[in-house]
Amino acid sequence: MVATYNQRTGILLLLAISVLFGANHVCARLAFDAGTSVATAVSVRSSFTALFLVLLLRVQVVALLPRPGLRLRALGVGLLVSLQSYCLYSAVKLIPVGIALLVFQTVPLIYVVLNAVTGRERIRSSALVAMPVALVGLALALNLRPDDLASTGRELGPGIAWAFSAALCFTVVMYANAYWVKDVDGRVRTLSAMTVAAVVLSIAGAATGGHALPQGAAGYAGLILLTLLYGTAITSLFMLLPRLAGGAAATIALNTEPLAALALAWVVLGQAIAPIQMLGSLVVVSAIVYMAVRR
Repeated sequence: MVATYNQRTGILLLLAISVLFGANHVCARLAFDAGTSVATAVSVRSSFTALFLVLLLRVQVVALLPRPGLRLRALGVGLLVSLQSYCLYSAVKLIPVGIALLVFQTVPLIYVVLNAVTGRERIRSSALVAMPVALVGLALALNLRPDDLASTGRELGPGIAWAFSAALCFTVVMYANAYWVKDVDGRVRTLSAMTVAAVVLSIAGAATGGHALPQGAAGYAGLILLTLLYGTAITSLFMLLPRLAGGAAATIALNTEPLAALALAWVVLGQAIAPIQMLGSLVVVSAIVYMAVRR
């Protein structure tokens, strides 16, 4: 019999996992600042995570591949994860880590819209309240003021575009997981996605000359830590979820990742943000949590 965790314990564990995910992005910025390319970071992270998952699934006696009828769909999801990973790390490379993750955190809002457009689920009243509030909070977090909107756009625009592209990709991944590959074991889906991302980014980086290793000890430390932190976080997450009592409610704790990243980026990277931006960040996270709780 598989042991389960009560909701309070599950929330605490998921908060710890969200900190690991946030720390992974902070370490990625360390690696990027030392010359590591995005293609190298994603391919290294995905390769080692995939290898670890293979060993783990072997121990758990779980088949490594989806059944034949679902393999093509799993491949498509893996390609989307490859693109999402590249886009999000590109954002982290260009703009403050917490801001990049906050833009990426719009995934639940986009997912609600996608479900409505495809006729899967109508937009609930909680979403109609949360979505404009979250957008106002995002404007505050990005420090978007009419008098210097142009300069802010030049400074943050490319990074925001990368982060929003990552959010769009991951929204489709969530949709696919919910409706197209839901019969594939979550552990196998994760392994498939990591394997495809490792292969695609390794080949693409080699073909375009896009691979670059870090210069100096700090860069290598960042690359190693981002790999260990991401691998630990994603593995812990799929091992924990089946053991959670009231798992869907507890996973709301994962929405705190941008706040954890903001704190860690301030301590490790010195990426301080203005009080109004912190207020905006809290508004965005609170709106998304409210929407999730109401659902």
